[in-house]
Amino acid sequence: MLAELFRRARSIRRFHQDRPVVQETLLALVDLASLSPSSANRQSLRFLLSCQPARNQMIFKHLAWAGYLPDWPGPAAGERPAAYILLLHDRDLGPAKEVDAGLALQSMVLGATHKGLGTCILGSIQRPQLQTALSLPERYQILYVLALGEAAEAVAIEPIPADGNIRYWRDENDLFHVPKRSLSDLIVDSGNIT
Repeated sequence: MLAELFRRARSIRRFHQDRPVVQETLLALVDLASLSPSSANRQSLRFLLSCQPARNQMIFKHLAWAGYLPDWPGPAAGERPAAYILLLHDRDLGPAKEVDAGLALQSMVLGATHKGLGTCILGSIQRPQLQTALSLPERYQILYVLALGEAAEAVAIEPIPADGNIRYWRDENDLFHVPKRSLSDLIVDSGNIT
């Protein structure tokens, strides 16, 4: 069921690095992104794929992983993603539209989840350094990085506590907890006429 797919689509920050994600899988995910709506139908998003260990390592060193876990430097060797998809904007096709990026990323995240993969959308990127390391032409602007691989951690969704704290955290058993607002907290007006 679709709702279950959404429940399973969590940000994963530790992977089974030794279990490869093949290029055909990455291409299938980009194909899903290409079917997503696009502002003014510009289709200005481009994608850089990586599933080779050396290139993955080069990408990894330009990423930050978990702002709410300041004492955690990110996945250790052996827990890093097996693949990446970099979401790029082609500046020659007009201004970047964040809505396009969000739709494309959601399509790829749900597709990857359906295939049994974990993902993490990363926006904390050393963009200029990564642009140089990848020898990307200036016309391509790095928007986001999607990390992929088989999940090596479990994630529990739970209600936001009474104090309103939205920060995710790990417990003593390494279970990753993600607080989510309730439906009643999200609805401002349900449209009921009395």
